[in-house]
Amino acid sequence: MLEELFPNLAAEDLVEASYETLYMTAIAMVGTTILGLLLGLLLFLTSKGNFWANRPINFIVAVFVNVFRAIPFIILILLLFPFTNLVVGTIRGPNAALPALILGSAPFYARLVEIALKEVDKGVVEAAKAMGAKASTIIFKVLLPESKPALVSGLTVTAIALIGYTAMAGAIGAGGLGNYAYYFGFQRKSWDVVFACTVIIVLIVFIFQFIGDAITRKIDKR
Repeated sequence: MLEELFPNLAAEDLVEASYETLYMTAIAMVGTTILGLLLGLLLFLTSKGNFWANRPINFIVAVFVNVFRAIPFIILILLLFPFTNLVVGTIRGPNAALPALILGSAPFYARLVEIALKEVDKGVVEAAKAMGAKASTIIFKVLLPESKPALVSGLTVTAIALIGYTAMAGAIGAGGLGNYAYYFGFQRKSWDVVFACTVIIVLIVFIFQFIGDAITRKIDKR
C-alpha cells in the first residue's frame, strides 16, 4: 500500500534525512541558547536604568542583533560560505549549516530574551537590591528564574523557526529533509517524496511545540 502511494520514496534515505534535520536542529539549539542568552542579557543589562547601563555597548549589540535578524536566512548562508569553509572545512553537509543556523537564530532569540527579562516584576529586583544582592546574584537568582517560562516559550518558537531554516539550508546542500525534498523530490518531480518530507517536518514541529509547551506549563508557577 505504502509503495503504491510513495513509489519514489526510499525509506533509508528518509530516515537519514530526518536524522540530519534533527541533528542540525539540536546542535544549533545549543549554540542559539548560549549566544541568544548572552546577547539578550547584554541588551537588557546595558540598557538605560539597568546595572551595566552603557549606551555604546548597547548600541553595538543592538546593531549586531538587528543586522543578523534582517538578513534573509538563505542569503546569510551564502554570505557565511567563506567563514563556514574556514571553520568547518566544507560548505556542504549538516555541519556546514551550523554557523548560519546559529547566527541566524540567536539574534531572534536574543530579542525574545530581552522581552522576557523586561517583563520581570521590577519590585522583585528592587527588593533584591535593597537586601544588598550583587548584580550577578540578581541575574542568576532573580532575573533568569523569574523569566524562565518566557525563556522556554521563546526557545520553543526559535526551535520551530530553526527547523524551517534547516529545510532552506538543505536546498543548497546542507542535507536533511529540505535537501531530500528538493533534490530527490522537486527536481525529479517526485511529489510523493516532497509530501513525505513535508509530513515529517510538520510532525517534528508538533513534537517540539508539545515538549516546549509542556515544560513551560510545568515551570510556570503563576
